[in-house]
Amino acid sequence: MEQLLLHLRNLGFTEMESKIMIELATKGQASGYEVAKQLGVSRSNVYAALQRLTQQGYVRCGEGEPARYSVLDPEELATMISGRVQASLAYMESEMPRGGPVSPSFYNVEGDRNVMGALIRQLNLARQEIVVDVWREEASLLRSELEQAELRGVKLLWAFDGGNSVPAPYPAWPPLGGKLARSGGRKFSFVIDRNWCMLGMRYEDGTAQAVVTEHPVLVELLLNHFTQEMVLFELEEDMGTELTRRYGERYSRIFGKYVLHDPSGEEAERTGEQVAGEMRSEDSPD
Repeated sequence: MEQLLLHLRNLGFTEMESKIMIELATKGQASGYEVAKQLGVSRSNVYAALQRLTQQGYVRCGEGEPARYSVLDPEELATMISGRVQASLAYMESEMPRGGPVSPSFYNVEGDRNVMGALIRQLNLARQEIVVDVWREEASLLRSELEQAELRGVKLLWAFDGGNSVPAPYPAWPPLGGKLARSGGRKFSFVIDRNWCMLGMRYEDGTAQAVVTEHPVLVELLLNHFTQEMVLFELEEDMGTELTRRYGERYSRIFGKYVLHDPSGEEAERTGEQVAGEMRSEDSPD
């Protein structure tokens, strides 16, 4: 019942109106006195709410003394509410004032439901292009929206498998000052129509965080990162063996040399050396 009350309130009904509608639906019909007695509230509040619901058409008032009330069937109620909500949304969209230009800003989104909701809304608004850099787990959650975008003629550019299209793994940047980063997360990024982007992380415990912006600097950075990943991927596919043969150990250390230095502590430096060593071990010829 609590969930039903919550959703009725989300649809614009007050707490009292929601409880009255559920009571009437349960009993079939009842007088205002019977409803007030069952809910344990004042008759004046119940009759005021019943009057509002009757005027709006959600509740019917029968003939007789005392008057007995009944609520619409769920299907009829849903149809009436849906029609009114859609009409209000259409009017709001057409009549809401559109102010002057707004400077691009960054804002944070917390919580898996909020992150995915914000992303889904924007995917449904995409008109030309979506650039996706995600793990397969997140891609599967958005499969329907991405398929619908394709059906609308939106161009999709994909990168999967942990957001890293390059077969050779990137080395991890060591923590500064010994502060360990939160682990167990999967990074993702989306750029939609080259003017909106989301960059975030989903964690194993079900939480999520993301930053959303239309700032051209971050949009460009994410697009450039995606392009570089795909170019490196194709180079590795076509010339991986030749690159290793030609550059040898130096080629295997290209990534590692940029993340070895931590001016605040030795532990991070040792972490970087371990990463570089792992890369040399993985890339060294037999």
